[in-house]
Amino acid sequence: MAPDATLKEGPKRVLLHVCCGPCAIYPVEQSRDQGCEVTGLWFNPNIHPLSEYLRRREGLLEVAAKFDLNLIMLDREYDPQVYLREVSHREANRCFHCYSLRLARTLSVAKRGNFTHISSTLLYSKFQKHDMIAGLGRDLCAKSPVSFLYQDFREGWSQGIKKSKDWGIYRQQYCGCIYSEYERFSKELAEAVSENEAEKGSV
Repeated sequence: MAPDATLKEGPKRVLLHVCCGPCAIYPVEQSRDQGCEVTGLWFNPNIHPLSEYLRRREGLLEVAAKFDLNLIMLDREYDPQVYLREVSHREANRCFHCYSLRLARTLSVAKRGNFTHISSTLLYSKFQKHDMIAGLGRDLCAKSPVSFLYQDFREGWSQGIKKSKDWGIYRQQYCGCIYSEYERFSKELAEAVSENEAEKGSV
């Protein structure tokens, strides 16, 4: 998918939705290299549990300090119930509704803040549904004065990883929601159960 044509036009004030510190590194660098004025938006009610939210928040603040990046922190809007209401009985397509929730909030903030474009660091991760995110962004902005600025940030995947490790930024082990946490660690539970059953069987 090619970058949007709008990337080649005049100066842009971009509100960049940020999912975590490590994923912000390359998108911020790349967007600034393209002449964009970037502000980060932290809005991620999907992250579970709260302790994980706080760790990722701290990682973002560390990255922002490295870049002297202005941030809009919507911590007062952190409420897992908001996310769970969006995905309840839609679990099979939960990623779509999670992306939509966060991008729609980004757009609403951008409109009030006189930003010209929005984008998201979700476009950096190789583990996210890239085309779905890009399509949602374009659809949300289709009838809006704010444009969706698409770039395939995945091309900087290795660069972002290296820099986040060099800087000692917290790197999470799952996407963020309770479902992805379960998927990430369910194998460990299964192994623990198997070991327990094996021990009982040997008695």
